[in-house]
Amino acid sequence: MKYLIAGLGNIGDEYAGTRHNIGFDIVDAIAAEGNATFASDRYASVARVKFKGRILVLIKPSTYMNLSGKAVRYWLEKEGIDKENLLVIYDDKDIPTGAIRMRGKGSGGSHNGINHIIETLNSDEFPRLRVGIGNDYAKGYQVDFVLGKWTSEEKEVLIPRFKVIIDAVKAFATLGASRAMNLYNNK
Repeated sequence: MKYLIAGLGNIGDEYAGTRHNIGFDIVDAIAAEGNATFASDRYASVARVKFKGRILVLIKPSTYMNLSGKAVRYWLEKEGIDKENLLVIYDDKDIPTGAIRMRGKGSGGSHNGINHIIETLNSDEFPRLRVGIGNDYAKGYQVDFVLGKWTSEEKEVLIPRFKVIIDAVKAFATLGASRAMNLYNNK
């Protein structure tokens, strides 16, 4: 069984370590745990990890956040993976730093990356994992906050959460979205 795990973010050194790149950070951690390395390929950097008889195809789109759907669609088709076996990991300013919420479908809200995936796949019925980045910013400074670097205090909260987030991704691949949601949405 194959699964496409798409971590959203923006390429380039200026975006490394920013809140908006949490999807990249999570798939990097999954690859590191599985001793896999990313290689540049069409529309994304790609790594493959085996876990309990499953193959996790990890991608970090190189299309920039707002065109993420292009990479997701390409890799779903190239790998012959159904949308049900797609998990998109991205930042969410509406939940506390480090909190996670998995959903099986739904709108993208104000997240342009998710909205482009919905538009490109012509469907909002695919699993996604939102990782909270909090919303500690003044009115009108959302973009600066989202594209800003993590503070040391935020890192203290977030880094220990990586294990739980990786476990949620593995549960998605082994148990399915519904059971993974039940197990991890309130952890």
